[in-house]
Amino acid sequence: MSSLLPELLGESLSLLVYALVAGALTVGGVVAEFASLQHYGAGDVTVGLWLAAIGGVMLYAGVYGVAYGKLLGRLTSRL
Repeated sequence: MSSLLPELLGESLSLLVYALVAGALTVGGVVAEFASLQHYGAGDVTVGLWLAAIGGVMLYAGVYGVAYGKLLGRLTSRL
């Protein structure tokens, strides 16, 4: 019974870290996409396109790579 608590705490901590990483990547991707629109609208096309690419990669990594691939997989395997 005493070994159950550290295992549960470790699993909960890893789920929390995955959720925080997914959230940070997603928010960072949205911010980069917004900045790309601002730069593109101001006429700085190169920086706008660069930020759009970076934002797209961050959104893909946050939403699909971490949240769907890792976090949802671990949650469904535990339930």
